[in-house]
Amino acid sequence: MSSAVEPFAETETLSLGERAYRRLRDSIVQGTLSAGSRISERSLASALGISAQPVREALRRLEQDGLVVTLPRRGTIVAEFGLERLAELGRIRAALEGVAAALAAERMTGEDLASLGEVVRGMRAATAAADTEALAELNERFHAILQGATGNMFLVRSLEALRAYDDLGRLRAIGSAPKDMPKALREHVSILAALRARDPVLSEARMRAHVLRSLTTNGVLSAPRKRPA
Repeated sequence: MSSAVEPFAETETLSLGERAYRRLRDSIVQGTLSAGSRISERSLASALGISAQPVREALRRLEQDGLVVTLPRRGTIVAEFGLERLAELGRIRAALEGVAAALAAERMTGEDLASLGEVVRGMRAATAAADTEALAELNERFHAILQGATGNMFLVRSLEALRAYDDLGRLRAIGSAPKDMPKALREHVSILAALRARDPVLSEARMRAHVLRSLTTNGVLSAPRKRPA
């Protein structure tokens, strides 16, 4: 267990509970804490170099997110990520991301739009260089700016609760299908265009289609069948 997570750096400024939550969430997403493995509160506290209380708080949040489960006589274990479950949560995320885009189209400031434009320019460069790590960071920033512009904290928190599943899907999509990078770039460009046009209906439709397409790319959703003519 101690080798699965790294201790905190002294320069980190978030609360211990928040830091523990993010570190454990990332370890689960990246697979260093594998599905089905048992989690020891004491061992985690020792590995992170903190007391048990913030670890307990982090595990409670992870259980609310569905990333860990507590079972009789087995204790706390990392949840299994079946495709059916990921597909359900992916559809929920697609709907919420679409709503966020619609609200952002109505509420974004010029500064917000300028920031998104800068992110998209970075995406162009990262796509040309096939820099998957930079693309993952820029993709996260794009969605964070858009969601923050909604001013709706309930929506932002709801999407934050799906963050780990979101990260897992993005990592699979970006890492396993580099040929789809140009397509993802075009989708972000089209979403930005709809936001600049202040068109909530188009922004929602394009964002939702983008999220669902990414889920298809990483194998969470099956590709839609073409209807016979």
